[in-house]
Amino acid sequence: MTKLRAILFDFGGTLDLASHWLDRFLGCYRSAGLELHREEFDRAFTDATRLGYAQPASLEGLGLAGLTGFLVGKQLECLRMEGPRRVRESLEQMGREGRARLAERIVADFVEQTSAGLKHSRRLLEELKPRFKLGVVSNFYGNLETVLGEAGMEALIDVALDSTRVGIFKPDPRIFEMALARLQISAREAAMVGDSLLKDCVPAHRLGMRTILIDAGNGGPKDVETPCVPDCVIGSLDELLAIRW
Repeated sequence: MTKLRAILFDFGGTLDLASHWLDRFLGCYRSAGLELHREEFDRAFTDATRLGYAQPASLEGLGLAGLTGFLVGKQLECLRMEGPRRVRESLEQMGREGRARLAERIVADFVEQTSAGLKHSRRLLEELKPRFKLGVVSNFYGNLETVLGEAGMEALIDVALDSTRVGIFKPDPRIFEMALARLQISAREAAMVGDSLLKDCVPAHRLGMRTILIDAGNGGPKDVETPCVPDCVIGSLDELLAIRW
């Protein structure tokens, strides 16, 4: 087997914490006292994500807290206008100040979780760096490099591709090809680590990369029928250190 020279990572749900952002935001809402079911929150999460992708000029310079504040604001707007009746009524009863306090609590909770996850991952990357080139390939909002810089990862990452900045979104394989070209390596010399079979593992596998699915039991997509995908399933990034490449 060709020697592995590089490892690429997804960001959300992988490099920051082994949990999908939808589920983590949902947990933050519940902790803040707003009870929601996953299917009830899905539309608000999806709409906020779409609006974020559509406004890269507004988000480009934001760090993690600013980005989270934007997303939570858009999520709450959607829930207030189109959410379940009991949620709409609850948000109306809070008033503007109450909704602002709710948003602040959700943002603080999410940022705290994410920052802790990134701090842990940075130590892992420091262990991997002497052996591999490292990269991040993420569907993000135009400010991926800013967020990575805040986390102290800029010196550890050889290439960071933000879908909004390059105009290519996973699962389009061209974003992986771009990362490989910038690293000056072949697909067979690289592995992709992500929490999505559809967006991370399948396109990387089709290019010839090795694929690692991070699955912490968070209900990620499991319905992609592709032989030999992924090559390995792990429950946390720490398990990368034990893989015999």
